[in-house]
Formats: sequence, structure tokens, C-alpha cells
Amino acid sequence: MPSTNRSNQLEDLASRYRHDGQLDIGQNGYIGILKGLGVPANLSPAYKTAEGQYRQAKDPQERLDALKEMLRAIPKHKGTEHLQADIKARIKELTDELAGPKKGGARTGPTTFVKPDGAGQIALIGPPNSGKSALHATLTGSHAHVGEYPFTTQFPLPGMMPVHDVAIQIIDLPPIATEHPVPWISNVLHSADGCLLIVDLSEPDCVERIVALHDLLNERRVVLTDKWPADDGVADHEHDLFTKALPTLLVASKSDRLDESGDELAVLEELAGIAYPCHAVSAETGQGIAELGIWLFDKLGVVRVYTKVPGKEADMDRPYTVSTGSTVRDVARLVHREIATQLKYARAWGTSEFDAQQVGADHVVEDGDILELHL
Repeated sequence: MPSTNRSNQLEDLASRYRHDGQLDIGQNGYIGILKGLGVPANLSPAYKTAEGQYRQAKDPQERLDALKEMLRAIPKHKGTEHLQADIKARIKELTDELAGPKKGGARTGPTTFVKPDGAGQIALIGPPNSGKSALHATLTGSHAHVGEYPFTTQFPLPGMMPVHDVAIQIIDLPPIATEHPVPWISNVLHSADGCLLIVDLSEPDCVERIVALHDLLNERRVVLTDKWPADDGVADHEHDLFTKALPTLLVASKSDRLDESGDELAVLEELAGIAYPCHAVSAETGQGIAELGIWLFDKLGVVRVYTKVPGKEADMDRPYTVSTGSTVRDVARLVHREIATQLKYARAWGTSEFDAQQVGADHVVEDGDILELHL
């Protein structure tokens, strides 16, 4: 194949990869195209390490640092030009986000980033007047402003929902609608572990609103999925590097106003072409509220680990929370970063260990384990 034709094919395929929603081939698929056209990707170990750090980062500054390292380490040739452009675009977005919102020529106003806290971070998304703020107030005890008029919520509002002996962070967000675009929505959703898609089934145009919401999120490279961490989640390679795959629970709010909310949800899913797990709640009567917290706890794959000091009883009131598959080292890092680096071994009590069994730093912890860390 002549080099000019190969370059033209690469340009066409890479352009479709970047801009055409019909070609969802992901980062691995993109590299596969380069190889298929004879263009070596040659991504260095330093780039792959930085990419892994970007995927794991929750904080915008951490993501920005990882992106800068990715741009520094990526091979500079024709085959990576589009990937370089994507990285540069994300660097600009994050730099602007960290600088703060613009108002009157100066960067002032509330931040659009919410630092993750608790056993997981869940975003409330939905069309206008879907009942998000009322549900947020019921779940967290917050004083979210609730109004019958649209676009009451303008900036992210965090709150904590107690479940068992931990808390899950719930973030109320502005409604997502074509008449009120939220340019920073993808950035704030990047740190979320999942979302509740709130819908008022009594609204006659709820199907059209949900379809429009999906279209707007797709434009911002946010893909809603029915797979949650406890279901093994969505593998990173299923979407390109800069697409956020967000586990979703479809929540019918104001269910006390409907006779058969379950049937209404089934009709909505069929008409809107979606298939998420569903749950009906009422912020007014409390219907489904307690079950919602337990469902989220289970689906997030929360693992609670308790710690103890040698010679003393375990602290059973304040567990550390990690995700399924985490290790003793991950827990030690939450206690203190230096403890994680100096850790020699731990003694463990729990469902999978003998009492006071000595385990290494790579030992996988389970929900309810007790650890005694030794340096």
C-alpha cells in the first residue's frame, strides 16, 4: 500500500474513531487500526503507566498530571496525531476546570468538582423537574432547594447517605436538557462510581426527555451502562480512553402518584431503548428509600475493613472502605501512605482467615475483615 493511501486511510478511520458515534472501537481498537495499516503505535511503558494512572485517578489534578505525562511519553508520529490531539483537548478542559468558572472576565464561582468521599460516589442525573433534589434531601438530609420550576439546581451539591455502618456520597446535579446545556457535566461525572437516572413517569414527555439526555451525554463522551462493579463492571478497553462508562440505576421518582410504577418503567425502557436495573421510590412517602441504599451498597462492591492496634480491641465503629479485590496494601494506604510503604505483614481476622493469621501485603481482603498492621 502506498504511504499516501495508507495515511489517507488512517486519517479517515481515526476521524471516524474520534467523531462518529457509529464506530465504538475503543483505545485498543484504535491501536489495532494503526497496526493494521502498518503504522507502529510503539506506546512506551511510561505512557502505559501514565494511562493507567489516568484511568484510576479521581481528582482532576491527578488526571491532569497523568495526561501531561501521557503527552510527554507518547511517540510523536503520524499514527498518534489524533490521540495526541485528544490528550491536548482534555488537558485544556481540565486546566480550565481547575482554574474555576468564569464570571465577568474573572474566574470565580462555585467549583464543579466534588472530591469523592465515603464508600462510593453516586451522581443524580435526570431531566428537569424529575425529582432529583427532593430525593437528594430525603437520602442525605441535605437542604437542597426543591422547586416546581425547572433548573433549580445549578451546581453540584454533595451529601452523605448512611448505609449500614458507612456512608455513600450522593451528588445532586443540574438537570440535563437541550435547553440548558451543562458544559462541565462530563468532568464532574468522571469521578462518580455510578449514577441514579431519575425520571418522573407522570410526565407525558418523559421518553423524549430520557432519549435527549442520552444524546447529550454521548456528545460529552459519557456512556450509561447497566453493569455495576459487583457485576464485574465495564472493562476499560470496551470504550476509548476518554469515554466515561457510568453504571446506572433507573429510578422512578414520585412513585406514590402512580398505580403501577413497575409497568410504567417497563414501557419507558422499551420506548427509550434502554435496559437498566430499575427501582421505584417516593421522597414524599419514603417508599423504596431504605432498599435503595442497600442496593447501592451491594452493587458498588463495598468491602469494609476494620483495624486494630496490637494488644487492643478492634475499632468496629469506623471501617475503611475499599472495592472488591482490594488488598491489605490498599487498606494500609488509606490508613497512611507511609504505612503502606513500610508494611511488613498483617494479622487478619475474618471470614476467610484463621484468627490472627499472618498475611502479606497482597492478601485480598473481604467485607468484615479485621487487620492489625505491622511495620
